[in-house]
Amino acid sequence: MSKKASTYTADDIEILEDLTPILHRPGMYTDPVNPNHALVEVIDNASDEGLAGYAKNVEITIYEDGSAEVVDDGRGIPIDIHKTKKIPAIQVIFTTLHSGGKFRKTDSESVYRIAGGLHGVGVCVSNALSTKLEAEVKRDGALHQITFGPNGKVKTPLKKYKKLPLSKTGTRIRFWPDPKYFDSVKFDLNELTALLRAKAMLLPGVRFSLGLEKNGKIDVQSWHFPKGIEGYFAEAIAGQDAVATTFFGERYIVDSSESDSFAEGEGAQWALSWTGDGEIINESYVNMIPTRQGGTHVSGLRDGVYQAIKSFIDHHAMGQRGLKVVPDDVWCRANFVLACKILDPQFKGQVKNELISRDAFKLVSQMIRDPIELWLNQHVDEGKRIAELVLRQAVQRTRSAQKTERKKSSGVAVLPGKLTDCASEDPTRNELFIVEGDSAGGSAKGARDKEFQAILPLKGKPKNTWQDAPSSLYSNKEIEAIAIAIGVDHHVLGESADLSNLRYKKINILADADVDGAHIQVLLLTLFFRHFPRLIQDGHIFIAQPPLFRVDVPAQGKSKPGRKLYVLDEVELRTLEEKLVDEGVKRDSWSVSRFKGLGEMSPDQLWDTTLNPDTRRVLQVTYEDVMEESLDIFGMMMARENAGQRRNWMETFGNLVEADFS
Repeated sequence: MSKKASTYTADDIEILEDLTPILHRPGMYTDPVNPNHALVEVIDNASDEGLAGYAKNVEITIYEDGSAEVVDDGRGIPIDIHKTKKIPAIQVIFTTLHSGGKFRKTDSESVYRIAGGLHGVGVCVSNALSTKLEAEVKRDGALHQITFGPNGKVKTPLKKYKKLPLSKTGTRIRFWPDPKYFDSVKFDLNELTALLRAKAMLLPGVRFSLGLEKNGKIDVQSWHFPKGIEGYFAEAIAGQDAVATTFFGERYIVDSSESDSFAEGEGAQWALSWTGDGEIINESYVNMIPTRQGGTHVSGLRDGVYQAIKSFIDHHAMGQRGLKVVPDDVWCRANFVLACKILDPQFKGQVKNELISRDAFKLVSQMIRDPIELWLNQHVDEGKRIAELVLRQAVQRTRSAQKTERKKSSGVAVLPGKLTDCASEDPTRNELFIVEGDSAGGSAKGARDKEFQAILPLKGKPKNTWQDAPSSLYSNKEIEAIAIAIGVDHHVLGESADLSNLRYKKINILADADVDGAHIQVLLLTLFFRHFPRLIQDGHIFIAQPPLFRVDVPAQGKSKPGRKLYVLDEVELRTLEEKLVDEGVKRDSWSVSRFKGLGEMSPDQLWDTTLNPDTRRVLQVTYEDVMEESLDIFGMMMARENAGQRRNWMETFGNLVEADFS
């Protein structure tokens, strides 16, 4: 080992304070493509003032010099001295991570109890990644201003400029994005326009406007939907051929005694319509945050509506013998807008494009199923038209799957004996789980949905196939079983490949959440990357993410029963424990159990956390543009003759790896 690597002492340990973590790793906190997310964080704070009932107007302006400004007429950011930091509260908010007024989950009177910004990073990102930021506050009968310079440092301390009437309140934030942190410093105006239009829908009492400066003049457009979601949705689907009238609804927990699982104020509002043609509208929001990639709340909506329509079809004897209706049949021509309020949402990533809170699935499914069943039975003729549309889609899907299966049947080899296949013959719906070991395979078989999920257990660790010639690839029985099960022959990167016999739309690698499991993932990814690259290129390969820990939280009185929560790793465990403390749970009152392997999980646990498409977490494996770099990395890591390179790499970067060797 080199001398440099051996002198690893306390002096090598960096403590990233204030905004330094954002400056070191901006991609962890924002989208580096453009500064839209930095602007959205400021807009979200203004919107939360509207949610709380204080702001009536939120005005956004994009200037020709590249800066953006957000003005609201809310209460104004607090400017008094913070009791711990001994500096003005506004300075704390812009310079201290995990600060803000949105963490008091135990205070039912808190206006921010259910709000959009919950990570505690928020406008710190906007400040850190700007060359300059101005904050102006009208509050307490005066106008106050503070200015920040590059890297979020205070440039001009908070100062009172002039007196104002006590009734004049609000906040103005203007910032100039730093070009070195973004691919482009231009704001995406189409995305911004869609966001503000949606915010106006979600906050009927607030008017949102967007001004664009051009040649010294500012053109302004504004959005205001006094009827909220109804007016917004009616405008969105105007001109389309609706099968039935739009179904609007909302339902919230009014009293905590109503539910053992959910808190007062949690719930959803929605608009649903089925159309025969035209573009489909699918929009979802959590606490006014747009979730463009959906998440567990959308899965809950899909489940509740599917169960209601399926029940309606059965009740009116509209089904056909041998025809099975699946959720995709219901949602093929369904338009929706879903807006949820959730006490403590968990998002995938700081930009919050996808909700991953497992409880959201159950919440939305329960909130919507009974109302839509009632609506369908009160509007029987319209319900039947929707059901007929769903049944036509089911027939069309079944016929298409049968044609595909007949086409394949003549050339399909005998499937491997260890494969536990699914009942469905629709490859566009089916999925395969390649599972580590017979024990885990047995658990997965007991947990799966037999209709569309297949299980292929592997014996031991797969072979490293990076340097295997195609002619010798199938001499390994495990590799041969994988190839036969998926129905695709090996091929070379860059060459055409026949995927017409692909038997599963999704191929999931399912291994233990430990070092050995990670090694198995790498070996299987090596196989697919080297010998089946089209499966990755076309988005068929996924990595399942089973939890490493279960946290048993005790009951907190009658309104908050005990909970079993699951987390992926130690980082998420620490985050969850801090959230539990914020919720008022006594520290160390919960117990933490570590799963030693998939075989240790009960079928119900494995289904809820890893196999259920509505609540699981999976990572899709995709190609980056830097293909040559990826090939070089795989070659360095997997080629037999590159042991020296691997050693040098580990000596240089090994201290950056966080691994669980227990």
